[in-house]
Amino acid sequence: MLLLYGATIFLSATLLFLVQPMFARMVLPLLGGAPAVWNTAMVFYQAVLLAGYAYAHLTTARLGVRRQVALHLGVLLLPLLVLPIAVPRGWTPPSHDNPIPWLLALMLVAVGLPFFVISTSTPLLQKWLTVTGHRAAVDPYFLYAASNLGSMLALLSYPVLVEPYLRLPDQSRLWAAGYLLLVALAIGCAACVWRAPAAVPAPLATAPVGAAVADGNPSGSRPTAGRRLRWVLLAFVPSSLMLGVTTYLSTDIAAIPLLWVIPLAIYLLTFILVFARRPPIPHWLVVEALPIVMLPLVLVLASRATGPLALVLPVHPLALFVIGMVCHGELARDRPSTHHLTEFYLWMSVGGVLGGVFTALLAPVVFTTVLEYQLTLVLACLLVRRPEAPAAGGRAAVLDIGLPLALGVGAIALIGLVQAGDPERAQAHIGLVFGLLVLVAFAFARRPIRFGLAVGAILLAATFYRGEEGRLLYAERSFFGINRVTLDDSARYHLLMHGTTLHGMQSLDPARRLEPLAYFYATGPLGQVFRAFGGTPATQSVAVVGLGTGSIGCHGRAGESWTFYEIDPAVERIARDPRYFTFLRDCPPASRVVLGDARLSLAGAPAGQYGLIILDAYSSDAPPLHLITREALRLYLDKLAAGGILVFNISNRHMDFEPVLGNLARDAGLTALVQDEPLISEAEYERGKRPSEWVVMARRPSDFARLGGDARWRAARAVSGTVWTDNFTALLQTFRWPGRLARAN
Repeated sequence: MLLLYGATIFLSATLLFLVQPMFARMVLPLLGGAPAVWNTAMVFYQAVLLAGYAYAHLTTARLGVRRQVALHLGVLLLPLLVLPIAVPRGWTPPSHDNPIPWLLALMLVAVGLPFFVISTSTPLLQKWLTVTGHRAAVDPYFLYAASNLGSMLALLSYPVLVEPYLRLPDQSRLWAAGYLLLVALAIGCAACVWRAPAAVPAPLATAPVGAAVADGNPSGSRPTAGRRLRWVLLAFVPSSLMLGVTTYLSTDIAAIPLLWVIPLAIYLLTFILVFARRPPIPHWLVVEALPIVMLPLVLVLASRATGPLALVLPVHPLALFVIGMVCHGELARDRPSTHHLTEFYLWMSVGGVLGGVFTALLAPVVFTTVLEYQLTLVLACLLVRRPEAPAAGGRAAVLDIGLPLALGVGAIALIGLVQAGDPERAQAHIGLVFGLLVLVAFAFARRPIRFGLAVGAILLAATFYRGEEGRLLYAERSFFGINRVTLDDSARYHLLMHGTTLHGMQSLDPARRLEPLAYFYATGPLGQVFRAFGGTPATQSVAVVGLGTGSIGCHGRAGESWTFYEIDPAVERIARDPRYFTFLRDCPPASRVVLGDARLSLAGAPAGQYGLIILDAYSSDAPPLHLITREALRLYLDKLAAGGILVFNISNRHMDFEPVLGNLARDAGLTALVQDEPLISEAEYERGKRPSEWVVMARRPSDFARLGGDARWRAARAVSGTVWTDNFTALLQTFRWPGRLARAN
């Protein structure tokens, strides 16, 4: 019986965490591959999970377990009406408005019903087991570990075993088959309930199971309001932190696709460990470790360190693991008797949903930075319970507030003092300043309130630090990320940053105001293309996917017609603001900006309209993969005039897209050339040039004749493997793994 119940819960969790990346993969092409798609999807899944847990709690409380079993077997059949899962026809995201409501509605229609039904499995099956008379019925919470194990294995297997080998329609059919197996296993679990004795002895149903008791109440009594609130907060923190780490890593460290897998896998792992029958890591140990892992994390956040990646990147997942172990460990230790099992899971789910809503929906509207991450870290410190902590009250309570306040004021003064001198010296000394501050905060570790407020004071003071990117002039956060305009330390350039990725820059020197810089420099690969084809029919009508600052337009000439396709309205607002950039206003060609996903927008352009199509969507480290598929290439060729040229910017720190484009060109019978310019001189860098890599494609080799046989351009390499399509990509194969040649962007 235990094997049957464990297998059913394991399979249900596996299906839940296979449908999440699978459907995200289906919908990403409609939203440009933005990392916020995943965070928004997570909020939806958490909300539906809450609805499933509420259903489990209310139906068992009102109907009793046996009648609830009969009801649920009927509910299990409902998802068969909507399988296999797919994006319904006719769903197009808005081009000007926030796409979050549209995405939530789409998910409700496409996957809401099957996800809801499966989400009820974990609490329901544990509740069913409590009336079977099995010896494990007194404490079935360990099955929650089996649930999270299935979730984690499904999550990790998708990019490795599922996506590289199965196309999306095949994945959907396989998932539907798995659901049918789940229905069969659930029927077997129901049979065990019906075969059990009609009544269970009272001591079995009310025995306390938690190792700790909150608010002085026995675990078998009805939970108090304070105890429920603590359950909510303990679930809120890891949920918010998991999404906050994902956003922070993708925005400020390295926007690597699939990076969200790491925080979510850690989040699930903590559940597995703390709800195991014999937790392998003592709870006291992670409580003691929390202040220790907070030291390097606060240091990294305050100093805005982004490298070396091998040192900076692990700090965030490690802190998430320890905080998750502390919070989820507190939940596991305070779990009530089986009589309140479904209510316990319901309040946990409430906390998870609130954490997701705060991080994915509320924070992007309220904050222009990833401030939600830092606020949740402070809350995590405040929630820690230390049995040996001195009693609160009196002078100690005053110091709990006064000492962190003094630390924050001192931190602001030190930061101002360091920044008042030479910028290069400030960069060297700021690490010492923040290192000293976190050591002072560590001295408060035995008092959670004092320690948490000290951490908050340091992070607040760190907002006065300009950082390596110079002085912040403007920031705007949208569904597609955080765009910042900065003035570099030399006060000669305005930079447009998306996380740590440069999207364009403009010189403040009036003589150089119309000079394309960064990846678009006149002596770089793109500049060579325009020297060869500028003023020819190829540049009379130009399409550019990706606006940035609009500096590419200054390669054009008067009388030409240029169209920029941009998915993020915030980028257009910044590019048109003359306080920061003037390329769109002052560059010679007539230009217009079309908002929305490039493929959807380009589909409406006349066939053969453009002599040159430039795809500048790959200078970010979170590329929209649907723009480099067989179907996308067919669309570009349909809009490309005879003798026209396709140009792809594939400059990227973490992925190598040359073989992907090489395979696409070979599949379509095109000629493709590539130029990689990884190294530039210090003088060029000072003048605003940045390393870049570009691919050009044409229908015939003769279309490249104007490049004059430039030896810097070579044939793009193609490799054995399947061509990328809308239903198939193998992203892991593009990663620049350690040992492979990598070039800084």
